Amino acid sequence: MPARKRRRDAEEEEHENSERWLVTYADMLTLLMVLFIVMFAMSSVDEKKYNALRSGLADGFGQTTSYMKGSSSILDEDGASITSELSTQETFQRLPPAQKAVVTAAMARQDPPQDKYAAAQAEVDRLEKIRRRIESALRRHGLARDVQTAIDDRGLVVSLVSRHVVFPANVADLSVRGQRVVDVLAPVLREVPDELRIDGHTNQVKVHPKYYATDWDLSAARAVTVLRRLNEVGGVPASRLSMSAFGHERPLIDPSLPRSQEINKRVDIIVLSGLDPSSRELMQDLANARQHQEENR
Repeated sequence: MPARKRRRDAEEEEHENSERWLVTYADMLTLLMVLFIVMFAMSSVDEKKYNALRSGLADGFGQTTSYMKGSSSILDEDGASITSELSTQETFQRLPPAQKAVVTAAMARQDPPQDKYAAAQAEVDRLEKIRRRIESALRRHGLARDVQTAIDDRGLVVSLVSRHVVFPANVADLSVRGQRVVDVLAPVLREVPDELRIDGHTNQVKVHPKYYATDWDLSAARAVTVLRRLNEVGGVPASRLSMSAFGHERPLIDPSLPRSQEINKRVDIIVLSGLDPSSRELMQDLANARQHQEENR
């Protein structure tokens, strides 16, 4: 083969080989973009981070303006997210389906606005103070074991459980000890400004109540008994009181556990939170996280 022909073939082969890296390089850039979007979505979101990402993506794709046009904050409008903006852009549409799914899932896991967290945390702090006052008052009177407390998306739940017979079987009259429990709670509850809801519950024994038509009637009667004592004896304003009845439908603990009937037969006094629903949804997680930290100290 002539030397000139061999040299020409070698140049063509070298030229073909030199362009193969572009495919790998393009794939790497795409994966890096997805990685940074996912990392951003999983981190705490603030205006500076969002603007930095927006500018970086714009520069990376050689654009003078960002693909994610709009307000300076992605949280200015309810439901706004990076996903909704990217999905309308040509770059996002060109991603392979698997990478689109990764980006979409990451954006769906974005943290709620920081003001929601702040409001929920402040509310948990306030309810914790009320809980400590209630527990302190009960301990002074030797009644701490008659009550369980918890914070959930409703507010502070004070459960009058039946370990020491708050309610005798089949009746809605408070025992002497049950009256003492309510009378100790009343001064604390009278001083808080929140509305109070009294929820009545029965246990899960499938036996017809002796003096009432159904479990609903019995649980309602027990709730009214506590409500009236808080108002008529404890001085809690009637305008702040309401009641609900749930029969045996909402046990506090698993009915299959030993002695669960004594606990599930109860009345809950709920200090209702005034936060908006989206902030209240965070309260139980924040309260559980705090309790976990305290247990591990």
